[in-house]
Amino acid sequence: MESLLGRRVMLRGLVLSDFEAWSEVRVRCGDWLTRWEPQRLANHPDPSTERDAFAVRCSARQRERQLGTGYGFGIFVEGTFCGEINLSSIQRGPFQNGYVGYWVDQRWAGQGIMPESVVVLARFAFEELHLHRIQISIIPRNASSRRVVEKLGLREEGTALRYLEINGVWEDHVRYAITSEEWEQRREELEANWL
Repeated sequence: MESLLGRRVMLRGLVLSDFEAWSEVRVRCGDWLTRWEPQRLANHPDPSTERDAFAVRCSARQRERQLGTGYGFGIFVEGTFCGEINLSSIQRGPFQNGYVGYWVDQRWAGQGIMPESVVVLARFAFEELHLHRIQISIIPRNASSRRVVEKLGLREEGTALRYLEINGVWEDHVRYAITSEEWEQRREELEANWL
């Protein structure tokens, strides 16, 4: 399985043997994370506590990778699982766009792990997948996630009203993006600062 390397981070697809580490973080940080995520459907298995559900989740990510529609990565620092970053809903044709989502273990928050991971993922998206654009959508009050894109100087595109259902509520999201042209102009700066 392909790994993407930064200065400190390694991004790679999650596999069943990652369940214990992933589950520990998801359970320990549950309240901190779930307020920013779509509500889990009732009567559906919980991948954070059920190994079989996690296996299905890993298989779904592998299928997306095979189809070229999404690339999910665990974030690891010196072998320690720290969070996830995903490039999903990739659209080809005239759009050539992907959506970036991420979360980090509360213990690793504020240590520059996520900005570095976003730069590693952007390099992959633009230089290997040849996308034209990636975008990140963030709930306005999620100051921690917004700090990531602000540190990177990503372009703010405005607020999409009631954009996604998050924890049972239709939430506004501020949209940020970077295009391949902007990546070309800023690659050296971003790599020097973060990789």
